[in-house]
Amino acid sequence: MRIHAIPVSAALDDPGREYRASEPDVPLRCCLRKSLPGEPVWLFRYAPPAGKGPYAELGPVFTHVNCSTIPQFDNLPVELLNNTRILRSYNAAGQIHSGQTVEPGSFNSTIEELLNDPTVEQLQIRSLSHGCYLFGISRS
Repeated sequence: MRIHAIPVSAALDDPGREYRASEPDVPLRCCLRKSLPGEPVWLFRYAPPAGKGPYAELGPVFTHVNCSTIPQFDNLPVELLNNTRILRSYNAAGQIHSGQTVEPGSFNSTIEELLNDPTVEQLQIRSLSHGCYLFGISRS
């Protein structure tokens, strides 16, 4: 599998982005970990690439203002998967194929099962409480 983080440069596409000098414990979509106190972050609107047409969504995400961490793109970010999450799968047309909640400890098997389905093009991991996009997954 290949994990898709959001580059910090994506924040610059949103003229309504907000600078936060410190916003501890928010999920950072650039390095796929939680923020620490004193780390400047951007809060901005982002549309994940998987959903198209009526399935396209726009929602708030955080990244560092400057991110020096390069995440391991082939390993699941454990720090962001310690809670129940929503896992959505999309077909090549950008339509939702399925959606389900996934408990900690079940991510690898659920992701493997979905990526074994040839009609699934990409997966999205989202928060359960707010539905916010965390990161995407595709076949490597």
